[in-house]
Amino acid sequence: MNDASDPARPDTSGWQRTLWMMVGIQCVMTGSFTIISPILPLFLPDLGVHDPQAIDLWTGVLNGTTSFVAALVSPLWGRLSDRKGRKLMLLRSGIAISVFTVLMGLAHTVWEFFGYRAAMGAFAGFTAAAITLVASQVPEARLGYALGWLSTGQLVGSLAGPIVGGLAADATGSFRVPFFMTAVLTLAATLASWFLVHERFTPGPAARQRVSTFRALRMVAASAGLLPLFVVLLFAQFGARTVEPVVTLYVQEMLGNVPSLATLGGLAFSVTGLGDVIASPFLGKRSDAIGYRRVLLISLAGAAVFTLPQAFTNNYWMFVAARFGVGMFIGGILPTANALVGRLAPPDQRGMVFGLTASATFLGNSLGPLTGGAVAAAFGISWVFVVTTAVMAANFAWVAAAIPASVDARR
Repeated sequence: MNDASDPARPDTSGWQRTLWMMVGIQCVMTGSFTIISPILPLFLPDLGVHDPQAIDLWTGVLNGTTSFVAALVSPLWGRLSDRKGRKLMLLRSGIAISVFTVLMGLAHTVWEFFGYRAAMGAFAGFTAAAITLVASQVPEARLGYALGWLSTGQLVGSLAGPIVGGLAADATGSFRVPFFMTAVLTLAATLASWFLVHERFTPGPAARQRVSTFRALRMVAASAGLLPLFVVLLFAQFGARTVEPVVTLYVQEMLGNVPSLATLGGLAFSVTGLGDVIASPFLGKRSDAIGYRRVLLISLAGAAVFTLPQAFTNNYWMFVAARFGVGMFIGGILPTANALVGRLAPPDQRGMVFGLTASATFLGNSLGPLTGGAVAAAFGISWVFVVTTAVMAANFAWVAAAIPASVDARR
């Protein structure tokens, strides 16, 4: 299946250049995505939402809307990437995100903002396309290493983005400025993809066939290794995103309306990315040696252990320290699971398979913030961390039970 003579498998001789270009581009792109994360709940009063419970709910809804729509269309873009190339998907997604982010910055009502978030989801998929591109260019034995570094680029961006967004909002006194910064950075990353990333792409025989989403799902369901990984990716993203709508609100609850609230909220977001940056390359590299399943179990257990204390602290710096601890482990989940997917999927169908796994990821991205916002509104912010811990513990149990140790040896 992964024979180097397979015509569907691109020449991997230039894989290192492709990898490092994509690491840098993914860093810029993710940084632009996360610029608006800490200021979103603070922006809602400008859109006419003032009730605290309504802010909790709308923050969850708006964080989840883009991913929910993206989950529906991601298999379509994945199949198209198998026929037309993965680089084209990068350009399509990047241009659309730039346009809709500008429109969000110009919105005046929450429903108008909601519409732009939903429309952006229909064209999302930059990260999924980047993963597919890298996984299709690197040697099989270096998938864990390559996807670990790609995740590191993503995490460096997630480290810088919230701090930049918070600083920009505090410095300008406007919550609209970060949206325009996001659009500029996204466009820059898209142009870099156009001029700097070279893809050797030849569609394989299977990619030339028009496969429906339902048939693709049946093909994946028939694979004993792939199906459990869909659940892993869904619940991993669910657990990672559940707390995002409430981080800044939790900081506000601890400290009150201090002048630097957006910056402090951004720091609480970003410190998780710092932990990710430190640990993710090590976990990705080790997964090639000790096995992906084992690294998944270690990452899920560590993330659960450091999430629970966040529910019981009223000290900002202890909260930040616990979020750093989560970051040390959560960064190993997605690249490890995606490396397993890459090893189990046929090379000429990786776009389709990663498109489907992206749907699972997007669904987790959507349900996580929706659940976090609803739990915070109904029971209080502390309970969001308790629910998140339970989800991560359940995911640990699922990996231990559903993914056999022998999966690491499959090619």
